[in-house]
Amino acid sequence: MSNVVEVVTEMVNPILAEHHFDLFDIEFVKEGKSWYLRVYIDKPGGINIEECALVSDQLSEKLDNCDPDPIPQAYYLEVSSPGAERPLKREQDYQQALANQEYINVSLYQQIAGKKVYEGNLIALDDEHLVLEYMDKTRKKTVDIPRKQVAKARLAIKF
Repeated sequence: MSNVVEVVTEMVNPILAEHHFDLFDIEFVKEGKSWYLRVYIDKPGGINIEECALVSDQLSEKLDNCDPDPIPQAYYLEVSSPGAERPLKREQDYQQALANQEYINVSLYQQIAGKKVYEGNLIALDDEHLVLEYMDKTRKKTVDIPRKQVAKARLAIKF
């Protein structure tokens, strides 16, 4: 499966460069009986549906004309934005969230101060920790989270 991701990454990067889009992530996963090749793209200011369709058409054509076929089984190709609640996977995702003091959701492997999930603004970050400022009822608090304790992190929408 990682071979599929590597091959598709090589194929999609020139398409994205031509249109000044960024590759956010690629996943090749089986859900139920079906396989899905998901390509997440972005650009400053966000990506729209027409741009996703453009990349989908061009990538689909490249994949169809590839010999030997890098994906021998049947699959669905999906090209989309990573969304408003996009995951924070790469270091640059965390750095951008810090620069904008984004509101994020962090799920932990183990509880810190009795909680396994925190939502708040990312206010500090280094190689070992991230610091969130969050509301506990009506009081602002901060929590220092060791990065090795982070199971998942994503942008969140504040209500």
